Amino acid sequence: MLRIQLDSVGLAFGSYHAIDGVSFEAAPGQFLALVGPTGCGKSSLLNLVAGLLKPSAGTVRVGGRTLDSVNREAAYMFQSDALLPWKTALENVALGPLLRGTPRVQAAKNAEFWLERVGLRGLGSRYPAQLSGGQRKRVAMAQALINRPPILLMDESFSALDVQTRALMENELLELWRELKATVLFVTHDLEEAIAMADRVLLLTAGPNATIKGDYKVHLPRPRNVAESRFINGFTELYETIWRDLKEEVMATYAR
Repeated sequence: MLRIQLDSVGLAFGSYHAIDGVSFEAAPGQFLALVGPTGCGKSSLLNLVAGLLKPSAGTVRVGGRTLDSVNREAAYMFQSDALLPWKTALENVALGPLLRGTPRVQAAKNAEFWLERVGLRGLGSRYPAQLSGGQRKRVAMAQALINRPPILLMDESFSALDVQTRALMENELLELWRELKATVLFVTHDLEEAIAMADRVLLLTAGPNATIKGDYKVHLPRPRNVAESRFINGFTELYETIWRDLKEEVMATYAR
């Protein structure tokens, strides 16, 4: 388990300052959700922690060390799956271990195990085009988790799924997260999803010069069933509190 620390981080693209003075810490094994209006820099923050972008100001630390290159301790699940269409589901999942030097036979065995863990037993020989959207997303989850990463970065990973499939995958993710004890940064536009899944919710202000507006602890008991979390005592009050602050930033974004 690794701690993630951002200290007065800024990110500029030319004269446009997307993020300014962002500071927060994700404790080892914590599930942290990031919410905010469109264009506030949520995905950029993930890319900074992934080492895909370098901050224009401030420092990003992972496990106490300043991040100055690609973060090899992190797995990334994007909004759209990044499966290779010419490889089978099993080959896609096994690719990560192969690139890390795992022998081919062992990599295939590990891939079979993880496909089964995400509910795709017997579908390893199918190509992405032969899978449903939910099945492809499950392959992407297995692909991200097979190396048991200490950090998991997720960018609107379930937004394209139907309601039922989304709820199932959210619960499966929480179950796997409890097992792996990974530190998670989870970007979502769905405030209900953020509260139902996370230990903390961070709210970003409208861009440009986005920064942290609020840091809200989620005290709902675990384990949780995501679809039923709204019925837990305290959920509605927390939702209303965050939504009041989020609404101000959404309106500011539209005004700009």
